[in-house]
Amino acid sequence: MGREQQDLRNAIAGLLGDNRFQGACAKRDMGALFRLLNHRGLSTRRIAAAVGITQGRLYDYMNDKSRVEKLAIFEQISDALFIPGQMLGLARRSWEPQAVESTHVPAAATADRSDLTAIDAFRSADKQTGGGRLYAAVVRHLNEEVARHLVDATSGPQVFAAAAALSEMAGWMAHDSGRDGRAQQHFVRALALARTSGDVSLAANIAASSSHLALQTGDASQATHWARAGLQFADQGPRISSLTARLHSMHARALAAADQRFRASRELDRAHEALGSTPETTHPWLSPFDEASLASESALACRDMERYEEALVHAQRAVALRESVRARSLALSHINLVTIHVHRADLDAVVHFGVGLLTANPSLGSVRVVNQLADLRCTLEGHRNYRPVRDFLAQFDASAKTRILLLADILTPRSEGTSP
Repeated sequence: MGREQQDLRNAIAGLLGDNRFQGACAKRDMGALFRLLNHRGLSTRRIAAAVGITQGRLYDYMNDKSRVEKLAIFEQISDALFIPGQMLGLARRSWEPQAVESTHVPAAATADRSDLTAIDAFRSADKQTGGGRLYAAVVRHLNEEVARHLVDATSGPQVFAAAAALSEMAGWMAHDSGRDGRAQQHFVRALALARTSGDVSLAANIAASSSHLALQTGDASQATHWARAGLQFADQGPRISSLTARLHSMHARALAAADQRFRASRELDRAHEALGSTPETTHPWLSPFDEASLASESALACRDMERYEEALVHAQRAVALRESVRARSLALSHINLVTIHVHRADLDAVVHFGVGLLTANPSLGSVRVVNQLADLRCTLEGHRNYRPVRDFLAQFDASAKTRILLLADILTPRSEGTSP
């Protein structure tokens, strides 16, 4: 491969995860695509020569004076610029790695050991420290180690699966850092990469993450959409009981948030049935979804359905099952438990469990935990006439100051949470 061809491949590799690039491909807007390449330092002469058109024609495309319409030219652009065919609505190009069959998971089974090691290392650190301080490291790993393999003709589909799994992880860490707009961008990219790899189980897992994010931003309709999409993906692949349970639990939460209680109850039952069944297979790219995870999601769904006693049972189970090494999950489970006691109007229980919550890992790098604690404090403000609650709020404020000082390097105003 010549130097110019390699430069083109490198330029495209750096753009594959860019939402503007993905949008231009999805719309087949070649003018916007050429402008992005030009902004990346590729001259119009080189772009025109690579694609096989005149510079005058290229300028017409870039200035929106004309659009590419012919299939043959789209194919020419895809092959010249090493853009995966699926991104332009084309068949797989001859230079692309062979996609896997959707009914199997060889991409995961044959995944590069270094990618799996990186995923495991990031995941382990995230459980303890939170995503706030790991986000930049994951993005750097994606850009420096993973992206360059995406346009390597010798790479198999597992490279796209690795990129998808790491992009999803970056999305969760962005969410944990309070950057929900950026998290959504990562999830969109991750889903596109998973579909390119042919790994429908991974695509289903990413859809579940998108459903969770939609719930966090208050969009029950989108949460329902993504949960259903995930279940459709899951039906196309091998049965993974933990994945099926996760998707049904997200669907239940979305329906509960939309006040569709009967359907939410049915989905929650399906989630418990799925997790209680014998697991048929496992998947190395998927983060674990276990009994504690299901208990936590069940507590939230029952809370939204105003079934507070049932929610309390699930919340207590979630706290009991959470391992101390999963610091963020344990903190979130404790917050859920205290919040449910608020709904039950059991203020003594709120104070009792709340005091323990204040001492939980104050340096945990999770803006999500900080924001949920702030929401809990706002809720308790309405009960400050009760002396024990008023005393607790004083302790709460002192603890919050310490936490904010320890997390000053990652905290941003909550209004920035939805910015891209």
